[in-house]
Amino acid sequence: MKQSLLLLSLGFFSALQLASAGDITGTITLKGTPPAEVDIGPTMTANNPDCAALYAAGTLPTTHFYAVGAKGELADVVVTLKGGDLKSTGASAAPAVLDQKGCIYVPQIFAVQTGQKIIVKNSDPCVHNVHPKPTVDGNTESNLPQMPGGADLTFTFDRPEAFLKFQCDVHSWMFAWVTVVDNPYFAVSDKDGKFTIKNVPPGKYTLQVAHRKLGPLTADIEVKDTGAATQDFTFTMK
Repeated sequence: MKQSLLLLSLGFFSALQLASAGDITGTITLKGTPPAEVDIGPTMTANNPDCAALYAAGTLPTTHFYAVGAKGELADVVVTLKGGDLKSTGASAAPAVLDQKGCIYVPQIFAVQTGQKIIVKNSDPCVHNVHPKPTVDGNTESNLPQMPGGADLTFTFDRPEAFLKFQCDVHSWMFAWVTVVDNPYFAVSDKDGKFTIKNVPPGKYTLQVAHRKLGPLTADIEVKDTGAATQDFTFTMK
């Protein structure tokens, strides 16, 4: 009977904590005009015609360093939360997927937790090599080939690191950047510049947004027992 009451109490307090958790939402914009993207097509055509052949005429890719909408909506900004008693749940989190399509990494900007699996796929009819290049001690560099139709590759990183680079040494333009976070409260802004971090426990935090080219911005934010909080950010081209 006592054990049943204890389990019931634990369940009640867990449900109460979840019920009082709130979402942090916001919109990220860019003020100013970003530089023109680099045309990858000539390099792809000259050095790797098999990759160029995957594209219809006139559709060869460019870089996507600044994914900006018509009203300045800024995508591919990594949003992270610091402070409080936040701990990684990466070991039990669903894997993140990084694919290779059209000799491009998809997505090029993403985020995971420490200890969370990154599954790398090869959807191309050509060989790639997957070469993560961390700069933080405790995160391991590796360099593995991946044949077309080959088995998925799995990577994990144990230490937080911003914009850890993945590259393909076979195709000089192929890069992706993963931000490794030590808690589950993060997001990446979408094509409309919007982000949501779900189910944040009540408390005071530092909210950071970071763009690989523009750097970081921060703001103090509080999630109250009453629920949601909102914080917008604007980057300015220098």
